[in-house]
Amino acid sequence: MDGRYLEDASGLRGHAERLIVPADESALTAVLREASGAGPWPATPVTIPGAGTGVTGAREASGAGPWPATPVTIAGAGTGVTGARVPQGGWVISLEKFTRLEVHPGYAIAGAGVLLKDLHAAAQRTGQFYPPDPTETSASIGGTIATNASGARSFRYGPTRRWIERLRVAFADGTVREFARGEASLDKVIDFDPGEIPLPDVTKNTAGYLLRPGMDWIDLFTGSEGTLGVVTEARLKLLPEPKAILSGVIFFPGDQAAIDAVERWRASASARMLEYFDDGSLRLLRTRFAEIPPKAHAGILFEQELASEDDPEVDAWAERVEAAGALADDSWFALSAADRERFRRFRHALPELVNDAVRRDGTLKMGSDFAVPLARNREMLTFYKQRLETEFPGRYVIFGHVGDAHVHVNILSADAGPLLEEFARHAVALGGTVSAEHGLGKRKAHFLKLQYSEEDLEKMRAVKRRLDPKGILGRGTLWRGPMACDEES
Repeated sequence: MDGRYLEDASGLRGHAERLIVPADESALTAVLREASGAGPWPATPVTIPGAGTGVTGAREASGAGPWPATPVTIAGAGTGVTGARVPQGGWVISLEKFTRLEVHPGYAIAGAGVLLKDLHAAAQRTGQFYPPDPTETSASIGGTIATNASGARSFRYGPTRRWIERLRVAFADGTVREFARGEASLDKVIDFDPGEIPLPDVTKNTAGYLLRPGMDWIDLFTGSEGTLGVVTEARLKLLPEPKAILSGVIFFPGDQAAIDAVERWRASASARMLEYFDDGSLRLLRTRFAEIPPKAHAGILFEQELASEDDPEVDAWAERVEAAGALADDSWFALSAADRERFRRFRHALPELVNDAVRRDGTLKMGSDFAVPLARNREMLTFYKQRLETEFPGRYVIFGHVGDAHVHVNILSADAGPLLEEFARHAVALGGTVSAEHGLGKRKAHFLKLQYSEEDLEKMRAVKRRLDPKGILGRGTLWRGPMACDEES
């Protein structure tokens, strides 16, 4: 089997018996029926006296007994960092051929295999944009839905869940249903009581299943990491491109001034992103961007949508930067698309550099995805730095979505597991989440019990058992055992 389907960007590697690349939804559902134990029998229900109705009954009537269930792992583009798409046996089903892409005024229809960068480009050609913007634009749309991905613009626009209008979902037994928000002609509200779990007071959360009264199917499937059903296609909301955008990389002499600025700008400005770089991040970035000022020990990347290039917000940002004690003369500002692209490369170069360092050392990437309430942002950052300077001085970087109190800690060491768990516990103690945008997959599934009680976990398992009673979907992701109830997370 092609080894690319046995790993993801985290470096975790698995094994599988078979790779299947269905050409369409019909082929996919046939595979799911076979995997669920229905077997390769006709898709239409049949009735045999004494055997019941359906394909499983037909096999039993033949005297052969039921087909065994086979675990299946749905493969997206492989950009995930938690091992969710890494198989632990069974079959791998790649949705790479689900590439239907249509752009209409106000919305796009995208197959699960469409790459995010292709959706962005297609929308841009029509003067529109799709707000979610995870760092890795080669991610598949199905993967971003599975993890409720967000990215830098989530500060203003929130995560993927907010931008989904419809989903087509194949269930574990091979049935397909379409779900929509606000349309009586299609399934909307979940037709069973999923229970309710306490949700953290954060702007982004993708740890386990979102369970609350009156929720709809789209909310349930988004962020469920391919463990409840297989998203085959989505209708996604688009927005008109802004008339102009001001962006900047603002450098600071130290962390305190940078975080002070973030707190003020979060309250007083209407930026669509506020991204943070610590001193270690800037040191790493200087290997590609020598123009970073030597006095800079922290940085904030912002973007502001404008009504025009003469918008008063341009002068307002100049005043904000000056008042914040930043290295104003050494900071970078841009109104042109070319310069914005340069800043995008600057932001996206950092995780690439971290990944390069990890590969050179031959270790798995050890990074955090925790978020805390906005009021606890500074407290969490302080805790990170104190513990990292004690345990891994000079071997870490902290960067990311500081506007959402959600930064990523990347530790350049193979021995970081215990400290990451300590960080997870502290984030939860502050009212936060153990996963804001990446999901937990297989590598971080054990964090789920840090955030939720056993009673809450059992409510999630009950949903898993209802929708995937044989536990074939995403085995090992979120839940350790073959069935959601076989082993604690």
